[in-house]
Amino acid sequence: MKIVILAGGLGTRIMEETNVRPKPMVEIGGMPILWHIMKIYSHYGFNDFVICLGYKGEYIKEWFSLYNLRQNDVTFDFSAGSMKIHDGIKEPWKVTLVNTGADTMTGGRLLRLKELIGSERFMMTYGDGVGNVDIQKLLEHHEKGGKLSTVTTFIPGGRFGVVEIDDSNQVTAFSEKTDNQKRINAGFFILEPRVFDYLKDGDATIFEQEPLKTLANEGQLISYPHEGFWHPMDTLSDKHKLEEMWRLNQAPWKVWE
Repeated sequence: MKIVILAGGLGTRIMEETNVRPKPMVEIGGMPILWHIMKIYSHYGFNDFVICLGYKGEYIKEWFSLYNLRQNDVTFDFSAGSMKIHDGIKEPWKVTLVNTGADTMTGGRLLRLKELIGSERFMMTYGDGVGNVDIQKLLEHHEKGGKLSTVTTFIPGGRFGVVEIDDSNQVTAFSEKTDNQKRINAGFFILEPRVFDYLKDGDATIFEQEPLKTLANEGQLISYPHEGFWHPMDTLSDKHKLEEMWRLNQAPWKVWE
C-alpha cells in the first residue's frame, strides 16, 4: 500500500527554518521530520512512499539521492574513479518523488497522483506531524468502518480546527479553529481511490475544505481516535519542543528500534 506524504507547502510559520529548506526537511535530532514520519510507517511494514514536492522540492530530491552515502561508510578509489558504499544502514523503502507544483493546494497535490495511485487503497499524511499512531490498528479500523476515508483525530488543545464526531466515530462536520477541547485532524489518513472523485477544483483544491466536508456530509468519513502522542511542527517553538524530547530520549513517536 502506498503512503502519500504532502511535503510541498511553504511553511510560513516557521520561516526561520524554511527560508533555506522545505518544512518537512527541518530536522529533529539531526534528521528531517520527514524521515521520522517514514520511520513510523516503516515500523509497521509500510514502505512504499510517494512524496509530493513543491516548495524547494529539489532539496528533498538531493537529500534522498545522498541518503546511503551520508548514513554509511564509503571508499573512494580515485585511481579507479570508483566509489563503494559499505554495508550498513539499509532502509526497506521505495520512494517516489513527484513534483506537484509550487503553489498547488493539498487536494490538488493529491489529485496529481491519481494515475500513480490507480485503483488501490492508499494512506496519506502531512510532512510536518509526528505521533505514536499504530498504523496497523488504523488500517483495521478503516476496514471495519467500511467508508471511503478515515482520518486520525486527536485532542491537543485549542489552536486547531476541530472535527465533530458522533458516538460511532462517524465524522459529522469539520469546524473552524476554537478554544474547545475537541478532536482535530492529525493526518494519518486511509483513503479509498474513489476519494479522487471529490477533488474537483484541480490544483486549487484544498483537501481540508470541500472534499473532507462533503465526505463527512455523505457519511463517508470516519474518525480513528488517537489517544497517545501527536504533535505538529508548525512553529520554531514546536521544533524546540520536539528536539528536546529527542535529546532526552523521550520521543513518544520513536516506535522503531
